[in-house]
Amino acid sequence: MQNRITELFNIEYPIIQAGMVWASGWRLASAVSNAGGLGLLGAGSMYPEILREHIQKCQGATSKPFGVNVPLLYPDIEKLMEVIVDEGVKIVFTSAGNPATWTSYLKEKGITVVHVVSSVKFALKSQQVGVDAIVAEGFEAGGHNGRDETTTLTLIPAVKEKIDIPLIAAGGIGDGRAMLAAMILGADGVQVGSRFVASDEASSHQAFKNMVVEAGEGATVLTLKELAPVRLLKNKFFKDIQQAYASGATTEELKILLGRARAKRGMFEGDLEEGELEIGQVSATIHDIRPAAAIVASMMEEFREAQQKVAGL
Repeated sequence: MQNRITELFNIEYPIIQAGMVWASGWRLASAVSNAGGLGLLGAGSMYPEILREHIQKCQGATSKPFGVNVPLLYPDIEKLMEVIVDEGVKIVFTSAGNPATWTSYLKEKGITVVHVVSSVKFALKSQQVGVDAIVAEGFEAGGHNGRDETTTLTLIPAVKEKIDIPLIAAGGIGDGRAMLAAMILGADGVQVGSRFVASDEASSHQAFKNMVVEAGEGATVLTLKELAPVRLLKNKFFKDIQQAYASGATTEELKILLGRARAKRGMFEGDLEEGELEIGQVSATIHDIRPAAAIVASMMEEFREAQQKVAGL
C-alpha cells in the first residue's frame, strides 16, 4: 500500500504507533516498525540518557524506520534533541508546544518533522513553519488533548481543506474500519495510541493494560483543562479531581492535587487508584492484549474488508 505517508517514512502501511508516555519504549516501537508501520519512542517519559538507551536498543531490534515523539513543553528539551541528533534519528514527531521552535533546526539536520495539532489554526501554523506532515488529533484521544473538544470526524476534513502537506488522523482509531473512515475523510494515514497500549510490548504496567481492556463506554473523561486537558480513566484520583472542582478549587490547588509523577505512578507503576490513567475513548472497543505485529496485521485485514464493503454500497 503506497501513498504520501508510506513514501514519506519509507514504510509498508500508513499506520503510526503514537509515542505515548510510559507505554512507548523500544520494544513496542521496534515491533510496530518490523510489522510494517512506523514505531515511535515516547521521549516525554524519558531522561536524555534513557532516551539514548531506547534509541540504541531500537536500532538493534529493527532495520526499519522508526521515530521519536517529543513533547516540546517538557524539561530537558535541548538535551533530548541533542541525543536525537547524535544517535542519527531520522523522524521526529513534536507535540505540546510551538512547532516554530525546533522545526528548522531538525530539518537542517536532515530529520523529517511531523507536528501534532488539535485545530485548523495550529495545522496552518505548522505548515507555515515547514513541517513535513501533520497529525490532527480529535478529542477522543487519550492523554493530553485539545481544549476545543473537536472530534476526529470533524477535525480531519476541516484540516484537509486548508493544508497541502500529508495528513495523519489520530483520536478514536483502533481498527481498520476507523482507519478507512479517516482516510475517506482526507487523511493519508493514521496514528494509533490506545490500541497499542494493550499490546504485549507496551512498557506500561500490566495492571493498567488490564484496566484498559476492561474499560467500557463512558469510562474516560477529558478533564483538567485549566492545566493541560487530559483524558483519564475514572478512578479514585479522577474522583478527587471532581471533588476539587465541586469545592471551587483554584488552578494552583489543582496543580497541587496533580503533583509530580502522577502519570508514571498510574500507567508505569500500576497504581490504579492514585495514578493518572491516560487512555482514549476507543478503549471501550479494546477487548484483548495482543502482540503489536498482530494488531498491525488485523488493522490491515479489517481495512481491506471495509474497503470491499464500502465498494459494494
